[in-house]
Formats: sequence, structure tokens, C-alpha cells
Amino acid sequence: MTKSILGIIGGSGIYDLPGLENVREERIESPWGEPSGPVRIGEVEGLPVVFLSRHDKGHRLSPSDINYRANIDVLKRAGVTDLVSLSACGSFKEDLPPGTFVLVDQFVDRTHLRQTSFFGKGCVAHVSMAHPVAPRLRARIGEAALLEGIEPKFGGTYVCIEGPQFSTYAESMTYKTLGYSVIGMTNLPEAKLAREAEICYATVAMVTDFDCWHPDHDAVTVQQIVAVLLDNADRAKRLVARLARDFPREHEPCPIGSDRALDTALITAPEARDPELVAKLGAVAGRVLGKA
Repeated sequence: MTKSILGIIGGSGIYDLPGLENVREERIESPWGEPSGPVRIGEVEGLPVVFLSRHDKGHRLSPSDINYRANIDVLKRAGVTDLVSLSACGSFKEDLPPGTFVLVDQFVDRTHLRQTSFFGKGCVAHVSMAHPVAPRLRARIGEAALLEGIEPKFGGTYVCIEGPQFSTYAESMTYKTLGYSVIGMTNLPEAKLAREAEICYATVAMVTDFDCWHPDHDAVTVQQIVAVLLDNADRAKRLVARLARDFPREHEPCPIGSDRALDTALITAPEARDPELVAKLGAVAGRVLGKA
């Protein structure tokens, strides 16, 4: 059996994770470039936990400037088996007001500047993204939330836009009409890369505002968002602490195969693979590339 190592990516307002024991800060090098910052490695009642601040301390990185490949690569190198993304977002539904935690199960990609795959020319792979969220991990997050008195909403679609600007009114109304639940700027690159890295991934989308479709939120500002964001961050830290305390110490195989996603994904013949790219893929895809 594989030991569980819980990874946490902290989004806006979550630049540290209190409650970790035996903490050490470590800069892990990645062949994909510079990650957002060092990882904090510690334990919660014996469970190894690895924390990475997505925007780094002081929020110095915009969504478009984050090196998502390096972030997922260093988390994989740290041994993370299950990854929880904590992310601020806007809402398209009246029943998802500010302060709501949404455990989304689908994503739509509207980004255009991101590197969203480890694979490419010289080593091609096509992983399934039909179900981008690991259901067992999402269920455990929901259980932890309820035990902490947080009533999450289960299910919904997160549309990921490029940013860093907020939506136009026309864009906001389009996404609302299409039935999307929440909007953010970070999670779909992470979900795709985590799947390629065979890490189980789930999102806690924490609503800060109604985006600009709502008559009371037609000009969303950072100042309006901050107060809700900070309250969300405090509750998210409680949720993570509970999740870690109750998390199984042995990794549970993912029912949709998130942790075996590369078994049927590689398409490039071994003799046609680029050795330089294969070397960069060592942490992410070494399990399957080593068999070829």
C-alpha cells in the first residue's frame, strides 16, 4: 500500500497553514522552472501534509504568472497522493452567496496563456478529463466540512478564465446562462496537470462575490472581496485541519483511476520519444515511462 501524503494549495488569502507539526520549509527544484515558492512540509497527527502557497507570500503572482507545471511537479516530488485546492471564486447562482464553499465536480477552460500539459512534442499523452475531480477525495472534504459546521454545496461547474481582470458583464451573463456555478482564474490548469501527474485532485471553491451579473455586484472590487476572503480563509484552515486528522493513512485507490491516469494515456512509441522531455517527466510519469 502507498502511504497517504495530503497536499494543500492555498489560494488568495491562504499563504500559510497553521497547525502543522514538525514543520520544515523546503525549496524543491523542478525541471519545469520555478514553482510559486517553497513548500512547507509537516504533519497533522502523524499524517504527512505538504502546503504550497499558489500566489506566494504577499500575493506576488497573478493567475497568469503562476508556473502551474512546476507547482504540480514539486508536489509530486514531495510524494503528494491527494491534492486539495483552496480557491476564491465568484458565483453565478443566488443560492451560492458569498461565504459558500462549493465542492465542484466539473471545469470549463477559458484560459489561453497557460501551459496545461507536461507532455508534448517528443512524448505525447492523452489523459481522460471526463471526470476531473477525484470523487472519494471530494467526499472526504465534504465530511470534514460538515464536522466543522460548514455546509458545503456538492457539485457544480467552475469556469476558469485567464484574468487577471474580472469578467465583462456580457461574459458574466454568458457563463450564468450556460449554467456554470462559479468562476475563478486558477484551478483548471491544476486539475489537468494533477491528472497527468496521477495525483487525486479536488477543489474547495470559496465564494467571495456574485461576479458582475448581479445588480448588487456589478462592479466587483478587491476591497469588497477581502473581508469575505479572510473569513473564508479562516474556515478553510479549520476544514483542512479536520480533513487531515480524519484522512486515511493509507492511500485509497481512486474509483475513477486518477492515480493510474497514465496507464492508457501514452501514445508515442518508445523509440520515438525525446530523451530530454522523458528526463523532465521523471517525477510525473516515471512510473509508466520506466516500463517502456
